[in-house]
Amino acid sequence: MLDGKGDTNMDRRTPDAGRRTPDAGRRTPDRAGRRPGDLRVPVGADAGRWRTFGGGRVLVAAARTVTSTVRLLDVLPALLRSDPRVDVVFAFDPTSAFDDGVHDLLRTAGVRVMPWDQLSRTRCHLVVSASENIDLTAVAADCPVLVLPHGVGFHKLVPDSRGEGRRLSGVMDDARAWHAVSHPGQIAQLDAHHPRLAARSRLVGDPYHDLMLASRPLRARYREALGADDGRRLVVVTSTWGPQSVLGTDPGLPARLVAGLPLDEYRVAAVVHPNVWFAHGRWQVRAVLAAALDGGLRLIPPERGWQAALVAADAVLGDHGSVTFYAAALGRPLLLAAFGEESVPDTPMAELGRIVPRLEPYGPLGAQLERAMAEHDAERVRKVTDGAFAEPGHALERLRSTVYELLELAAPAAAGPPPLYACPVPDAEGGEVTAAWVSTSVTGDGVSVRRLPATGNQPEEGDGTFCHLSCDEEERDLRLLGSASAVVSGALRESAAAGVRWAWRTLAAWPGSRLATAVVPGGCVTALRDGRVVESTATGPLPDAALHAAVVYARLRAGHALTGTVSLNVAGRAEDMTLAVRPAIPSPGRAVPQEPMTGPPA
Repeated sequence: MLDGKGDTNMDRRTPDAGRRTPDAGRRTPDRAGRRPGDLRVPVGADAGRWRTFGGGRVLVAAARTVTSTVRLLDVLPALLRSDPRVDVVFAFDPTSAFDDGVHDLLRTAGVRVMPWDQLSRTRCHLVVSASENIDLTAVAADCPVLVLPHGVGFHKLVPDSRGEGRRLSGVMDDARAWHAVSHPGQIAQLDAHHPRLAARSRLVGDPYHDLMLASRPLRARYREALGADDGRRLVVVTSTWGPQSVLGTDPGLPARLVAGLPLDEYRVAAVVHPNVWFAHGRWQVRAVLAAALDGGLRLIPPERGWQAALVAADAVLGDHGSVTFYAAALGRPLLLAAFGEESVPDTPMAELGRIVPRLEPYGPLGAQLERAMAEHDAERVRKVTDGAFAEPGHALERLRSTVYELLELAAPAAAGPPPLYACPVPDAEGGEVTAAWVSTSVTGDGVSVRRLPATGNQPEEGDGTFCHLSCDEEERDLRLLGSASAVVSGALRESAAAGVRWAWRTLAAWPGSRLATAVVPGGCVTALRDGRVVESTATGPLPDAALHAAVVYARLRAGHALTGTVSLNVAGRAEDMTLAVRPAIPSPGRAVPQEPMTGPPA
């Protein structure tokens, strides 16, 4: 799915000990040589008795890793739609170290999965794979194999498990193989490394590149899904897999990134290569990125959504993986947080690594991103990426022609251009920040607010600038809740009285807090430890309780009145807020505490 390093030769030529293969326990053939497991997927000589569609040709989609399987699931529906003559069956090759997740993916897609050893007893007309490492032992010698790229060209050297040294990723060195490429330069590269394969290549273009270009009108929809539809900048950090990747060299970068970017000015999303997800497991990925997720990171799932994230992005932090190259081709400003020496010299990817600025990982990340966006030379980068994508916009048509050519079958007479389905809307996890450092400054009747995730260090206070910890009542870390000066609730209470009751209960539960703020019809109510209740209303959308709490806190610290109109400034936006104070009301069952409400927090 993501890049040319994705499907290496980290093979397991026999399944793990104890693994139950799909046809385990069903291997004894009958007198005609058929095995009971064959009936599970009715293809081949005896299939006619069980089938509804005729299926004159059998196309086997070889699934080996999530990366390569997603590529097949993305392109095959558009290529073979409405043609019952082609019988598509998936076969799982259990020889990869990254095969975890493939069965779940295929089951979700609703495809039939044939045991790999059934290939030797099935007449196949074409095998299509996005992995160059599938085990072809069971495939007939006269059956063509179409190899789709799972990244951008042949730009990466990977370890060769069949011998010492490294090999060119993406290349299947087999007489049955036909390679689909996206640029004539890749044919020349094949000719230099594997001369006999160059003649068996087909220039088709890149379906993902075409898809992202065509999906640009949907950018606003994708930004809304990722929480960047309100003027915030969306930064996408992407990592390929392995020790030279972003996460391999600096796994703490996503956490530092979200901790250093103001919540009201930025959103951060992460695209992590499936080989990271399925070599280490979903639990481990989330555990490593836990601080970043707490700080608001939007984590794109490995199966889908990364293309839309690039379309939505304002800037990308990447490495030598193909996602970085796709981002460059879309014209996105780039910073390289890593770039491995495994990148193949004299390729467009290597040239991209030469011209794109490098991130100083422990420097001021926000300032570096601002500079990268301001100084981005789109034309210079475009000249590099043009060397990987020839004649964009025609990849699916050319790929379909190649598939039908190899099937020795005419394309459907009524077939028009294959449909170009939009990039799926990202369904990212994370993004919620329930604890933040809030810096406020008071000038006259104005209050400026800047919020950072509490996963980073507490900002320093200065002359007229105050800092406090604000936690939502849903914050899971009880240490943070116990230390918060302000506890807030974004849940709409049915009345001001209900909001005040919640606030008193909250102040009683968390003695360290100075105030508690709840959203009520028309605005917010904030209860103070001295018994006062502040009612606040603001222009703009549904109130953000933490911003209302920040204004009250700042005015208290500055010794200003809690009445009148205040100009709230946050992320360059301004709105008016009106404050009014109710008389002091003791919390239920307790006397009003007489604490000073000015000065530094305890």
